[in-house]
Amino acid sequence: MSKGSNVEFSEREALLFHAGDRPGKLEIVATKPMATQRDLSLAYSPGVAVPVRAIAEDPAAAFDYTAKGNLVAVISNGTAILGLGNLGALASKPVMEGKAVLFKRFADVDSIDLEVDTEDADKFIAAVEVLEPSFGGINLEDIGAPECFIIEQALKERMNIPVFHDDQHGTAIISAAGLINALHLTGRDIKDCRMVVNGAGAAAIACTALIKAMGMPHDHVLMCDRSGVIYVGRDNVDQWKSAHAVETDKRTLEEALDGADIFLGLSAAGALPAEYVMKMADKPIIFAMANPDPEITPPEAREARPDAIIATGRSDYPNQVNNVLGFPFIFRGALDVRATTINEEMKIAAANAIAELAREQVPEEVAAAYGTAHSFGPDYIIPAPFDPRLMEEVSAAVAQAAMDTGVARQPILDMDDYRHRLRSRLNPTNAVLTSAFEQARAQPRRVVFAEGEEEVVLRAAIQFRDGGYGTPVLVGRDDVPDRLRELGVEDPDSFELHNSRNSPLVDKMVDLLYERLQRRGYLRRDCERMVNQDRNIFGALLLALGEGDVMITGVTRQFNQSLSQVMKVIDSSEDRRPFGIHVLVGKSHTVFMADTTINERPSPTLLADIAE
Repeated sequence: MSKGSNVEFSEREALLFHAGDRPGKLEIVATKPMATQRDLSLAYSPGVAVPVRAIAEDPAAAFDYTAKGNLVAVISNGTAILGLGNLGALASKPVMEGKAVLFKRFADVDSIDLEVDTEDADKFIAAVEVLEPSFGGINLEDIGAPECFIIEQALKERMNIPVFHDDQHGTAIISAAGLINALHLTGRDIKDCRMVVNGAGAAAIACTALIKAMGMPHDHVLMCDRSGVIYVGRDNVDQWKSAHAVETDKRTLEEALDGADIFLGLSAAGALPAEYVMKMADKPIIFAMANPDPEITPPEAREARPDAIIATGRSDYPNQVNNVLGFPFIFRGALDVRATTINEEMKIAAANAIAELAREQVPEEVAAAYGTAHSFGPDYIIPAPFDPRLMEEVSAAVAQAAMDTGVARQPILDMDDYRHRLRSRLNPTNAVLTSAFEQARAQPRRVVFAEGEEEVVLRAAIQFRDGGYGTPVLVGRDDVPDRLRELGVEDPDSFELHNSRNSPLVDKMVDLLYERLQRRGYLRRDCERMVNQDRNIFGALLLALGEGDVMITGVTRQFNQSLSQVMKVIDSSEDRRPFGIHVLVGKSHTVFMADTTINERPSPTLLADIAE
């Protein structure tokens, strides 16, 4: 069975998944029509000669006429595959294909995996260097240390496109994002903190370098390897480790952790005993990221220190340090401005964007994907990988940092438009709805949320208010503020709430409803019961009394039930018939279909009226 995840599967299932009808996880799909002879002539000979000449005259035109600007190479030699070690280039191919799939799924970046069969750093560099014309960026993966440092540095110096070793910098960026929020929750300043890093491999060194770049003083960090603390003058320390050596009389991990604020582990399972945790400062921050099993499990750490904030690399514990939060969107932003590199400022911008996103209200998509509610706090300092806002927030932050630091060859002139395109890139529905959202912001309304006790409705109301679309008017009982607080709302009492059992509007509502329904055989007590017990009746009456402009309902009742209740209160406009409409959104077009819910056999006249 699988380890390191709360998703269980057998080895046979994993093999069948990767085999299937078409072995592997990738295929090439044409983006232009290939249906006629004319299509073929344009795609290849003789039509292809035109962009060839254009690129020969201006190399930058390759971004306009080829896939280069959205194409990343995922490259490995298989010397450090996941937690499996050196199994060779060919064995790394399933991982590299998987990486390419993640690029496409999360950021619509096309990528091709390339497995280079050499452990010679110079040969590897030479093989990758000459590929620059083909790609917009290079993602290095699963390459052992110290060769990974040599390879990345040489390629960054020789190539004029972004080169990014995700095992180093991806882990560093997500760790830094989590650390920003952990510091925020514990009221610390990064400049005053003391950190112990256990592990001195590629990821540990990259994490340490980035955190120092964000403001942690060099002498506030103690790095440990298998031989203990790396201090100035210690023998058998290579140049990458020695860059983080400090003057100290501490020699062991246990000594180093005495009074430390932060433990950053990228070492081995069980490397952090509970008794060491007891020696750390108040509210210790523990990032135990050994793969597949952490240096200490969250239950063990919390038993030793209930005040600790804990993150791991595993999905079955809170606060997973998952690289998929970073690399797809970092490359998205870098590619979109045709960046020549991914520099420290771009990494810091990504870390800050990810950290800020975790502090915002969690959208319904994330709650649905994980089956539980999340809100910013000790168990939610890092956003979930399926948060759809990562695409916009991280990519835009990286693109802006590239422009600010002068490494963008094609600056973005309209960031609002760019953000809109990012939102629409993976979800065409966003493109259709954005204009509606903008109109809503321009003309904010009071919207009655008739089922205000339902979590999905409360999330919608929160996003409606935070998005600046208007004022949510909630219909529900007195425990609604408590539910809002559970969803991370700091000021739940600021939401307008109407309880149908004690609202001062009830008498007026009953009078209005009785006046409408008495000739249909309804008694006054029937109207009182409906007002007190039926949320759709109560919500519609809020509209009728001018307390709201729009009502949203239908989560707990079928459509026809909800409509019949509303129609007891509100009539259709004069000379008009109510109708239902569905919007079908495709990649290339949008279809509006009506009537789909109310009028079973609409006449030509009614259809014309609906269309109008």
